[in-house]
Amino acid sequence: MNEATAIPAAKKAPAKSPRHRARELALQGIYQWRVSGNDASDIEKQMQTEKNLGRYDKPMFSDLLRGALAQHADLEALLSLCLDRPLAELSPVEFAVLLLGGYELSQKLEVPYKVVINEAVELAKTYGGTDGHKYVNGVLDKLAPKVRVAEFAARHKA
Repeated sequence: MNEATAIPAAKKAPAKSPRHRARELALQGIYQWRVSGNDASDIEKQMQTEKNLGRYDKPMFSDLLRGALAQHADLEALLSLCLDRPLAELSPVEFAVLLLGGYELSQKLEVPYKVVINEAVELAKTYGGTDGHKYVNGVLDKLAPKVRVAEFAARHKA
């Protein structure tokens, strides 16, 4: 085959940032907790012994996983206010993405809410069902003004 008829090489996917990778790993840990019921510290230890995790922000991963699981009852109560169905009816992936996004929205105020929602939507696109990302976007979009009151007030004053 000559160069004129060669199929172009597939473009490489952009490298994931260490922070995005930390969110992915935290999502996987929350998913594992949801389906297995294992303790957060056991899940974290097991995940950190795996090879090929890539570059990730280890402190961020640990904080997201441990924080979301430690506060899961409060986060579930907050999320329930924004859902159109019971939590038990969510897929494990949707649940994990929403718990992670809810934790970041309510506890990581240094991260703009739009970034939190966008990251959650990207995780749902990658790991969730066909339209799961739309559902995640809608739920977190309803939750954001409830937990980021000051950020929304400042935004609407400007």
